[in-house]
Amino acid sequence: MQGEPENLLVIDVLDEDAGLADVEDLRGRTFQLPAEWLPGAADGAAYRVNVSGAQVTFTPDPNGAALLRERSKQTLLDFSDEPDSDRPDSGERS
Repeated sequence: MQGEPENLLVIDVLDEDAGLADVEDLRGRTFQLPAEWLPGAADGAAYRVNVSGAQVTFTPDPNGAALLRERSKQTLLDFSDEPDSDRPDSGERS
């Protein structure tokens, strides 16, 4: 595959008692899916999502969790909650 995949899910939490997996995609959205849909479901496991007509398949991706972590780190690096000191309205009062 070329480019960055947009069809990647990673299991955040697997609730074996309920049979549900809380998953996150590359956009940071979270979903709950039946764990039985995800082959070899385990915390941290990643899956490529393939849609063909009315059929959806989840294929394990051994590198998917690392990709999601790297993307999350980059998002945190891009974020800053410090005021912009170049702006006249930087929050400093005289």
